[in-house]
Amino acid sequence: MAYDKENIFAKIIRGEIPAAKIYEDDDVLAFEDISKAAPVHVLVVPKGDFVSFDDFAKSGADKVANFFAKVQKIAADLGLVENGYRLITNHGADASQSVAHFHVHILGGRELGGLLDDDEKIR
Repeated sequence: MAYDKENIFAKIIRGEIPAAKIYEDDDVLAFEDISKAAPVHVLVVPKGDFVSFDDFAKSGADKVANFFAKVQKIAADLGLVENGYRLITNHGADASQSVAHFHVHILGGRELGGLLDDDEKIR
């Protein structure tokens, strides 16, 4: 799948759509999710044309390591380390990836429960 430069995250990165920014540098942008699934729900996106995790993983070990080090720093800055947090990234249609720009959700601020809702578990 080709990268769509008009996806919502690309527009947020370019400043065309406002977002409640949590962190930003030359490589990464983190902002609050507008559809919070937990008291803390932050999206972390790399600044680049990456459709999915698979696509991003091919960008090189240094870029991937740098990104995830920043994800950890953001979670720490949000005060989530002591009680815990969840990282979610979806790859493709079967995983319900809703925006075709690689991103990680940081969720925390309360007990999050099991990995999947009961109706989503494999029986």
